[in-house]
Amino acid sequence: MRTYGCQMNVHDSERLSGLLEDAGYERAAEDATPDVVVFNTCAVRENADNRLYGNLGHLRPVKDAHPGMQIAVGGCLAQKDRGEIVRRAPWVDVVFGTHNIGSLPALLERARVQREAQVEIREALETFPSTLPTRRESAYAAWVSISVGCNNTCTFCIVPALRGKEKDRRPGDILAEVRAVVAEGAVEVTLLGQNVNAYGSEFGDRQAFSKLLRACGEIDGLERVRFTSPHPRDFTDDVIAAMAETPNVMPHLHMPLQSGSSRVLRAMRRSYRQERFLGIVEKVRAALPEAAITTDIIVGFPGETEEDFEETLNVVREARFAQAYTFQYSRRPGTPAAEMGGQLPKEVVQERYQRLLDLQDAIAWEENQALVGRRVELLVAEGEGRKDGERRRLSGRAPDNRLVHFAVDGDQGDLATGLRPGDMATVEITYAAPHHLVADSGVLRSRRTRAGDAWAARNGHPSAQPAPAGVLLGMPRVGAPAPDPAPAGGCCES
Repeated sequence: MRTYGCQMNVHDSERLSGLLEDAGYERAAEDATPDVVVFNTCAVRENADNRLYGNLGHLRPVKDAHPGMQIAVGGCLAQKDRGEIVRRAPWVDVVFGTHNIGSLPALLERARVQREAQVEIREALETFPSTLPTRRESAYAAWVSISVGCNNTCTFCIVPALRGKEKDRRPGDILAEVRAVVAEGAVEVTLLGQNVNAYGSEFGDRQAFSKLLRACGEIDGLERVRFTSPHPRDFTDDVIAAMAETPNVMPHLHMPLQSGSSRVLRAMRRSYRQERFLGIVEKVRAALPEAAITTDIIVGFPGETEEDFEETLNVVREARFAQAYTFQYSRRPGTPAAEMGGQLPKEVVQERYQRLLDLQDAIAWEENQALVGRRVELLVAEGEGRKDGERRRLSGRAPDNRLVHFAVDGDQGDLATGLRPGDMATVEITYAAPHHLVADSGVLRSRRTRAGDAWAARNGHPSAQPAPAGVLLGMPRVGAPAPDPAPAGGCCES
């Protein structure tokens, strides 16, 4: 399974893996040539197309050398390109869209029997993805989709055309899934949607999202709740109150800015302006002083002037984002912006992009340096990177979603007897960089969790049996008791 794009695609890939395993397939070993390769694609940026077709080209000789191997392409690019994929890469066996991921096993079987490519693209959602089997990639953290599709009409975005209009799940179905993943061992849940805080519009409840956050706060065993991504247009005070008053909702907000220029926002068809965005930031900081706010920004939108770009820099200076996912505008056929005048030269966009990166890195570094000496409780992570090989380090996420690489001593670093992904560790920050923190003074407190037990059981580790709980030292907080992104990119979100 190869996944491109946003968290929604990552979660869809979990569903696709679950479907295939439910149909009798097994995940191929890392060093084995698989019988089936599935690409779950993104269509938001031009390099997504290039990357897919490049990888399909590299895979052709592998398939030629392994008769019976099948290649499937799904997701947003498949929804957009449809039969074009088979025309450009006739060795592809199956093409399926965003609305019919549940068809993959049947399409693979049909392609095998009929010995010809199967292209099936539905124009409307066939089955809500969360009703399908799932093979979750993490034992301790889970994605839970609350809606699919988007009702916005941003001029740069092709997602509504590929994902369709917003469809909301019923609250009871969402909470049932949350309880189920917690029962399986997860201690963290991220609520997903193209525009999560518009949740409830389909069934007429403007406060449905804040109610959902508060309901998650009542689920025993759920320690961390995150969500991505909200649209500034729909961000209401009741959501801020729910974040501040619900102990397990984490003090982290990822809210796409896209541009700091109100003129450009109007051209983007973003239904808020600079003042509205900064007003939300001010309210969130008042309710949750320690919250980390992250964002998405597009540089070089058609017609963007130097004055417009300076407005974006001014908003970055004022908002002081913990992190910004920055993108150079990518012209996408089928979007209104692709036909706009004022398309900017690549060198102009690149120069502005670099200035934005330099400013945001400086701000993020200053914000992180202010955390040196602070004690934070981390959810020990798997696959986040240890930063270097010279020290015995593990990695984890703080409540505000900052990545922390922390040193371990003795058997603390031995997963047979010490910390495991999903366990909790309290550390003191000793060093700051723009994109991560380091804690090299050792683990101050640790706590084994059901999530760590679930990770050990999944990996056949002898420490799967529950261990006595340690002492929990919570992170000091003002406002709310105690997120990328996965990276939280703006590709498929608001």
